[in-house]
Parts: sequence; C-alpha cells; structure tokens
Amino acid sequence: MSDACITAQDKARMIMEALPFIRKFHGQTIVIKYGGHAMVDETLKQQFAQNVLLLKYVGINPVIVHGGGPQIKEMLGKLNIQSEYRQGLRVTDDATMDVVEMVLVGKVNKQIVGLLNRHGGKAVGLSGKDGGLLTARKLEMVLERKDAPPEIIDLGKVGEVMAVNNSLIRSLQSEGFIPVIAPVGVDEEGLTYNINADSVAGAVAAALRAKRLLLLTDVSGVLDRDKNLIPSFTRMQAVQAMEDGTVTGGMIPKLKCCLEAVEHGVEKVQIIDGRVENSILLELFTDTGIGTEIVI
Repeated sequence: MSDACITAQDKARMIMEALPFIRKFHGQTIVIKYGGHAMVDETLKQQFAQNVLLLKYVGINPVIVHGGGPQIKEMLGKLNIQSEYRQGLRVTDDATMDVVEMVLVGKVNKQIVGLLNRHGGKAVGLSGKDGGLLTARKLEMVLERKDAPPEIIDLGKVGEVMAVNNSLIRSLQSEGFIPVIAPVGVDEEGLTYNINADSVAGAVAAALRAKRLLLLTDVSGVLDRDKNLIPSFTRMQAVQAMEDGTVTGGMIPKLKCCLEAVEHGVEKVQIIDGRVENSILLELFTDTGIGTEIVI
C-alpha cells in the first residue's frame, strides 16, 4: 500500500494495532545494539533515531550500545595499522586500542548522541570508564581442537565484562535520558579494554533485567547452512548450532551474548536486520516481527 493510498482511518488502525505492544513494553527497558549498515546509511540513521525516540515518547526506556567496526577499520587503514581477527574478535594491541578508544568514544558515540538529540531526545554518551559503568578483565580465549591440545589465543587488549554499574543507567533513565554506551571497559588496575559490542549489550541487558535485547545486524538473522532464516532458537538449539558449525564467525559472539542475556533474566533476544527500514518498530510492535529470536 502506497502512502497516497493510506487514509486517515488506515493510519488510525495501524496505531491501534500497536497499542497492545505499547502496553506490554510500557515502563520496560529495551537494550538495542546499534551497528552495521544502519550506522552508515543516512536514511537508516534518521529512522533509527526516530524509532528510538518513539519508544521513549510512549513510555519505554531504550538503552543504546553501539559498535563501530567500519569506522575503526577506516581509521586503522589511514594509520597503516593492520587488523587481525580470531573467532570474530579483533586482536587489539596498544596502538589499536588507542584508535579503538578514540573512534568509539571520541567520535562514534558523540555522533549517535547528537543524532538522537537533534530528533528531540535527551541522549547522554558514556563509555565503560564513566562512573565505573563497565568493569572488565582480559578475555582469555581457548580454542578446543579435536586432535590436538587446546590453542590459547592472545587477543591483546580485548576484554570481557565482569560487572555493570546499573545504578548509573537507572539514574539517567529516571531523569528521562537515553544512555548511549561505547563498548570500552576498564579493569581494577585502570587498564582499558576493547569489548565486543554484542557482549556489552548482552551484559547490560542482563544487569538491567531488560524486557528485550535487540541486535541490529547486516543479515536477516541467523541463517542455516542453506542460507535460510532460522526464525527461532531455544537455548539448546543455539548451543547445538555453534557446536555443529551451523553458526560461524561473527555470529558466534552474537549468539553467546544472546544466551547470556536470556540466562540472566532477559525475556527474549532478537537478532534483526538493521538494513530494513523501521526494523525496531517492526520487531517490537507487530505480531510477526523480523529476524531470529532466542528464548530459554
């Protein structure tokens, strides 16, 4: 149906169809991991901001955790710093960590905050260093091998979340602010770590007991070996998909963060296609939704 064919009554009916979902999520926290094409396409950027502000205006509490892989890659290229990935995670030496923090905290975070504020929001940018928001430790990765001893992978200054200061986020929410979090954490000795944004989103959602966690990606969801969308996963099915090789590469940390979130009280996690216009509203305010859902 084109815009020209939509009558005032049609618009009213669409709003009324969203009412049960607005009632369901009113007063609840929705954590949204923002990344991929939705962060670089100008139309999608504007719609993302409008979607987030609509949630806020109808009484839902959005919390944004963002990535910035393409922006980091671009800056590393300009500085002639080579990138290496293991199991979907960027190996981060000292020089790379400096660039990661500069790009994520100093540039990308502020761009998202500015975008939301230009659309009428009250967004506040945070990194894991602010108010002890994200306490981290060095990520120890062990790769199991069938016919050989386990491989110990040194990812450098790549960390994992140990604790989330949810009181800081709650304080901002109570004053009507939208927290926008860059995935940089700090350990007890003050060392800074690059943390996978999906993992941060899962940890934040778990700490806040969020109603939903949405991961915006550049694919339609989790795909099977024939590239068909898997609309729903239970915990056991997700674990099996990682073990049997159905899920590989960058989708592995996404599924792991989803499992962590649902195991710690998040009702449902959705991996959705951020390239779809108004994907957040389609997922939350329609019966069918989009993407892949993960539940206990």
